[in-house]
Amino acid sequence: MDSLVRLRASPTAAFVGPLMGFMLVGTLAGWVRIENSALPWYERAPEHWVYPLQTLICGGMLWWFRGHYRFSPWTIRGLALAFALGLIGIGIWVLPAWVYENRLAGHESAPAWWKWLGLVERREGYDPSVLAPWPFWEAVGLAMRFVRMVIVVPLVEELFWRGFLMRFVVAGDRQFTDVAFGTHAWKAFWIVTLGVTVIHNPPDMLAAFVWGSLMYLVAVRTRGLGACVVMHAVGNLALGLYVLKTEQWGFW
Repeated sequence: MDSLVRLRASPTAAFVGPLMGFMLVGTLAGWVRIENSALPWYERAPEHWVYPLQTLICGGMLWWFRGHYRFSPWTIRGLALAFALGLIGIGIWVLPAWVYENRLAGHESAPAWWKWLGLVERREGYDPSVLAPWPFWEAVGLAMRFVRMVIVVPLVEELFWRGFLMRFVVAGDRQFTDVAFGTHAWKAFWIVTLGVTVIHNPPDMLAAFVWGSLMYLVAVRTRGLGACVVMHAVGNLALGLYVLKTEQWGFW
């Protein structure tokens, strides 16, 4: 019991733990997947139950640690900046795939470097129609998918990248909580933005660098974690709607 009390009191655990839990649970999909189209959906497409589980577990962690989080200040200007850059950032992210689908699809000798610009097909990924024979569960799965990408992902990622790591790099010998959110340092920009970049697959790296740079700008200009979460949520919502419209499942 004492260890749980200490864990809950730890700022580092509060800012780092949810993302670590998110990543750990997410690996289940790869561990249990069996590539055989004749198998039931929960074996050949386990992400359809892993992602909801991931959402519930990480949502619970965020609630448990909620006393550590401060999202203010909230300003109209800051929220407007976050909203605008969320849409611009996601527009930049999906543009190469749109170009590929509408201008370059079927190109017989696509050079290897195209993938580094995002000029690749995005049809393979989380396809909600796997649950189409069960309309109720298909709707539940799709709803949980949006809860995950619009609420849980923005929170766990921004708490770690901007709430923890950006301040940790600046803190030096101090506690990261002693550094005001949004404190600018070029070292923090490069470490955090490159970190965001390299965790993505090659087709997404260039867009991830741009996205991370825009998010850093929001953090520094608004000095509010809430604005960063809003930008991430707006971008992910727009991305989710784009994916449903185009069926480019590889984006989520």
